[in-house]
Amino acid sequence: MNTEPRQRNNAACGLAAILILGMLALPYFLSSYYLGLAIEMMIFALFAMSLDLLVGYAGMASLGHAAYFGVAAYTTGLLALRLGWNVWLALPAGVLMAALTAALFGLLALRTRGSYFLMITLALSQVAWGIAFGWRTLTGGDDGLPDVPRPALNLPLHLSWSLAGSTAFYYFVLVAITVATLLLIRIVISPFGFALRGIRESEARMLALGYNVWRYKFVAFVLAAVFAGFAGCLYVYYNRFVSPDYLHVARSAEVLLMVILGGAGTLIGPAVGAAVIVLLQNLISAYTERWLLILGIVYVFVALFAPNGLVGVFLEYRASRIKRHVKRLNS
Repeated sequence: MNTEPRQRNNAACGLAAILILGMLALPYFLSSYYLGLAIEMMIFALFAMSLDLLVGYAGMASLGHAAYFGVAAYTTGLLALRLGWNVWLALPAGVLMAALTAALFGLLALRTRGSYFLMITLALSQVAWGIAFGWRTLTGGDDGLPDVPRPALNLPLHLSWSLAGSTAFYYFVLVAITVATLLLIRIVISPFGFALRGIRESEARMLALGYNVWRYKFVAFVLAAVFAGFAGCLYVYYNRFVSPDYLHVARSAEVLLMVILGGAGTLIGPAVGAAVIVLLQNLISAYTERWLLILGIVYVFVALFAPNGLVGVFLEYRASRIKRHVKRLNS
């Protein structure tokens, strides 16, 4: 009886358990600054994984994904700051607004493909940025909306859990990101996820098999925006501030680089890419303000030397080791 698959599953479960325990223990070992950095990494990991649903699984590269991140952040920030809505109302409202925006943009963008799709998503995102920048009475213009309050979770039995502290907010984000990641994994391993892979490889073949390709792409487009919007809602609570920069093309390019750096089509790759980019940004910005220049250099090096991303490099190295091991056993 072949026990190798069972051993691999046990090893994966063991690594997952170690990772979860490590994440739970993190607040006891990190200062408030590095704990905040860990929160930012988790939020951008979800943001990058949401884009990977489009880029890595559906084969639709977008330069406007920040629109849904920013729209959700503005919606949640405005409702929390000006109307005093609690997190159970403001956060779902932000996600819903991101989904509605994506549904509208998708009706226009999905009429195109390839480089035209890339450019129209960029243009639509800039429209959203222009509205946020110009509608000063609502959005605060380029000054943004400061002092967005962190929420308190109202629980049953009249209990309340304040998220004002870094440790409490860290655990809130950890639970939220874990649930969102499990949902994303469930989507990509479902028949819907495999249909997206088929569309990425050959739309003509999927059409010949009877699949409604446009409908699948539209649903993927909206789902990706939902998870990006969720990340945006968490980010506005974390940062306690929202500005038009949340919707800017530089933000879209940054998250696209996270996907490419980590490895598209893997989910874990974009999460790794997000952690690396956020860490580099915080380290390098202490020495220079030319972060976008560094971002461009990183992109060039990844495109030239690691086209499959960091996870792709690791998988190729692992495959080569296995081949050498098998070759030694056979010789």
